[in-house]
Amino acid sequence: MNPSSASPATTEPKTRILNGLGLMVIAMLVAPFIDVFSKLATSSASPTLITTGRFLFQAIFMLPFVIMNGTWREFSWKLSGYHAIRAGIITVSMICFVATLAVMQVADAVAIFFVEPIILTVLASVFLKETIGWRRYTACAVGFLGAMIVIRPSFEMVGPIAVLPVVTAFCIAVFALMTRALSQRENPWAMQFQMSLWGLPICGLLLAVGSVSGIDFLEPSLPSAMTLTWIACVGLAAALSGILAVYAYRVAPASVLAPLQYLEIVSATLFGWLVFGDFPDPIKWLGIAIIIGSGLYIVWRERRFSSKPVSDSEPIAP
Repeated sequence: MNPSSASPATTEPKTRILNGLGLMVIAMLVAPFIDVFSKLATSSASPTLITTGRFLFQAIFMLPFVIMNGTWREFSWKLSGYHAIRAGIITVSMICFVATLAVMQVADAVAIFFVEPIILTVLASVFLKETIGWRRYTACAVGFLGAMIVIRPSFEMVGPIAVLPVVTAFCIAVFALMTRALSQRENPWAMQFQMSLWGLPICGLLLAVGSVSGIDFLEPSLPSAMTLTWIACVGLAAALSGILAVYAYRVAPASVLAPLQYLEIVSATLFGWLVFGDFPDPIKWLGIAIIIGSGLYIVWRERRFSSKPVSDSEPIAP
């Protein structure tokens, strides 16, 4: 058939999918800036303070969109308890990840974090009773092996803190399961914005604990103008990548977009090298390749055999 004779009904879905792919590519190029700016801010601010600033500035940057599209009318206050739990989980994950960035290369931390789809696959099997065959379980095991390859040299250099990206990945996987359950009942913009609002008092409580206890990663401090700029950029990058991902998932299937999440590892490596001069050694590249390969295999199996793939949840940047 002559391509020019294709009907609008045929070409429009293809155009929408291409638009979704383009938006997701941009989102994955923006997402590593969250980590780069967070790492820059760790020189004079605690992980909890950076997390607080991320919630604050993310809410500020999202507020105009929430008002313009009328999302605020769709807030479900009956589900406030669930939003508070989601905010608590994401707060723990962010604090752990930022604490890791203070002592680890961006590319290493992001690569280890990408065991999250693997953890999500296992949790979905256990809690959502989704059918997961032996092939995907094998891919999960191989993915964890890849993570251990990346973690091993980092563990030798910085100690147990190298495992924190796995804690972050576990928290994000639980967060994704809750997001999936709530996404059928609430607007995604409303969910994201309310998460930021709930994150602020939770972080405020943790900062108060840090002030009294003197625990380093919880302590509040008065950031310099430059540090405050980095933290604001963290919030801006988080809001922008989140908005792009939301629109990408509105026009293209999750199963099509899921493989592009791994582009973040590549972009994180590039920006980590350009800003900090960090570049993974060959052993770490082997681990990264194993993580990416196992994750892509899981996505492929989901697309081929699952009626509702575990990757249908919207990806959350660490």
